[in-house]
Amino acid sequence: MKGISLYSGAGGLDLGFLNAGFEIVWSNDFNVNACNTYSHNIGSHIRCGDIDNYTHELFSLKNIDIVIGGPPCQGFSVAGKMDPNDPRSKHVWKFADIIEIIKPSAFVMENVKALGTLSKWKPLRKSLLERFRNLGYSTSYVVLNATEFNVPQKRERVFFIGFKGNPQIIPDLEKMMMPYKKKAPTVREVLSILDKAGTGNNKGYCKAKITLTPKPVLRKSPFAGMLFNGMGRPINLDDYANTLPASMGGNKTPIIDEKELYENQTGWVQNYHAKLLAGSKPMEFQNAPNRLRRITVEEAKLLQTFPLDFEFLGSQSSQFSQIGNAVPPNLAESIGKMVLDCLISETLEKVIIKLPHQLEMEING
Repeated sequence: MKGISLYSGAGGLDLGFLNAGFEIVWSNDFNVNACNTYSHNIGSHIRCGDIDNYTHELFSLKNIDIVIGGPPCQGFSVAGKMDPNDPRSKHVWKFADIIEIIKPSAFVMENVKALGTLSKWKPLRKSLLERFRNLGYSTSYVVLNATEFNVPQKRERVFFIGFKGNPQIIPDLEKMMMPYKKKAPTVREVLSILDKAGTGNNKGYCKAKITLTPKPVLRKSPFAGMLFNGMGRPINLDDYANTLPASMGGNKTPIIDEKELYENQTGWVQNYHAKLLAGSKPMEFQNAPNRLRRITVEEAKLLQTFPLDFEFLGSQSSQFSQIGNAVPPNLAESIGKMVLDCLISETLEKVIIKLPHQLEMEING
């Protein structure tokens, strides 16, 4: 089945749908480095620049089965100002406009969790659902946790998914995704295939310094709170990483303990945290021990479930940004398999809520 990708970035969503069995025949993104990465790894069918410059080419495509994409999310993210008038927020409507013209059999639109959960965006959610349903799509949205879909990262995102058909029925997306769940491996397991940072297959070393804060903010977990200056947090190797931000590359890059990773020693962060809880004074105005460092580009890539041979192009900061902005391919693949199975078997009506009052509750509740 043929697909179109919008706001493609480096291609995380596309890679997942390719692995699920779709053929992506056309894609677009505004970021030059991301487009170069996409072209290098996935294909030359990506068009770089403002999508409005390619509408004639885009709208000439026929027999498209699916449209996927992740419109810019900064306007909705709790990490930003969440300004309803942020021009980047308007791209969700551009996505809907393209659905209206292309008329695919299905669509998948990804965005930050806040768009699917915060009351601030309730009117927008209602309007989006109404728009898609008025276009003739059985539509709903679901917030998915990537750790449940073979991604070692606590990353939650909302997905608006629609199938052409009766707009008065609501896909039960949570139920539909259940068969495609797969527990993720731990950070330690995922990074075990890499050499030591700065060597071999793990050369993308991040040189951003790590300094201890003189005023720690303590939480029950040593991996929460704030023990260091900046927003980078230590990673629990035997659990999942927190969401990798697009702002990695400096002091927002997560921290890893080399001796814990390579030599199975007790983590320095855990020991320091325990001493602070016991009443010890913070270590003031000094760099963290050399055993602590920022994660590398390759480690970030694997935590986002890109294959090791997937090459990101551009400066190191751009590579980190492309990784942080991407949809984890393993999560995308699970969604792609679900959508493909529905389109092939035409079993959508077996997993939907048909009651009209449920529709009203979702729109107005």
